[in-house]
Amino acid sequence: MKRGKSTSMALLAGLVYSLLAGAAALAEQRALDPHRLQLQSTNAVVFDARTGQILYAKNAEATAPIASITKLMTAMVVLDAKLPMEEMLTISKEDVDRLKGTYSRLQIGTRQSRKEMLRLALMSSENRAASALGRHYPGGRAAFVAQMNRKAAALRMSHTHFDDTTGLSSRNLSSAGDLVKMTQAASQYALIREFTTTPERTVSFPQPRYSLGFVNTNRLVRAGSWDIELSKTGYTNEAGRCLVMKTRVGDRPMVMVLLNSQGKLTPVGDATRIKQWLETSNYLALARRTTSA
Repeated sequence: MKRGKSTSMALLAGLVYSLLAGAAALAEQRALDPHRLQLQSTNAVVFDARTGQILYAKNAEATAPIASITKLMTAMVVLDAKLPMEEMLTISKEDVDRLKGTYSRLQIGTRQSRKEMLRLALMSSENRAASALGRHYPGGRAAFVAQMNRKAAALRMSHTHFDDTTGLSSRNLSSAGDLVKMTQAASQYALIREFTTTPERTVSFPQPRYSLGFVNTNRLVRAGSWDIELSKTGYTNEAGRCLVMKTRVGDRPMVMVLLNSQGKLTPVGDATRIKQWLETSNYLALARRTTSA
C-alpha cells in the first residue's frame, strides 16, 4: 500500500512538474513573441547582452549602408593605436566633405586635441573631426581604413566593410547582426561610453579662437530618461536613419540596432516600442528569476 501511495505521489509530482515546465515555456514564448513588436526600421536586432540571446531580429543578416554608425569603429581604431590623446590635430581642406557636401561647424585651420576631436566625432557626429582622426593616423587615412577592416574581421563581422572614417561613403556596409558585435566591442572602451552618452558640451578652440556648443545627436541621450551606456546615430540618403544603443531596460543590458528608418523620429519611436515590448512582456521577470536561480 505504501509503495502504491509513493508511486502515485511520484506520478503526481511528475505531472505537476510537467505542467509547470509547460507553463514556464508558454510564458517565455509569450515573453519573446516577435509578432507583438512592430518596428518601422528595415533592419533591426534586439540583443540581451547578459545572456547573449537575440530576442528579436528583422533582416538581421542583410547588408546595408550604416552612415555614421561607422564612427564607433573609427573610435576603436584610434584608441587601440594608443596615440597621444592631447596631441593637437588640425582641420584641413582634406577634411571637407566633397562627396555629399555636408556642412561642418569646424572651420578649416581649427586646432584641437585628438581627445576632443574624438568626442565631437562620437557625440555630435562631426565628420571633419572623424576625417582628421583618420588623416593623423600613422600611415594616413588609407592605413586607418585598412585597420578598421582588420578590426571588423577580428570581431567576426562577416557582413561588414569600411570605406572611410566618417560613414559618408555608401560603401561603409554592415548588417544589424554585425553591429551588435561592434556595439558590444565598443562598449568595452570607457571613453567611447563617456563620449557617446555626453548630452552636450561647449568646446573652446585655441586656433582660431572661438567657442561652440555641441549636442548629442541622439535625443534620447539628451532627454536623460533612459539609462544609456553607449549610443550612436547615423544618417545618409542611402542608409536612412540609423541608431545603435546599449541601454538598460529594467535591470537587463540590451543592445538595440535599428537601420534604414525613414523619418527623423522613427529610430527613437522604434527604440521606445522595443522598451515597451520588453517592459510589458514576461521576459524581464523570467530572466531575473533565471539569473538569480
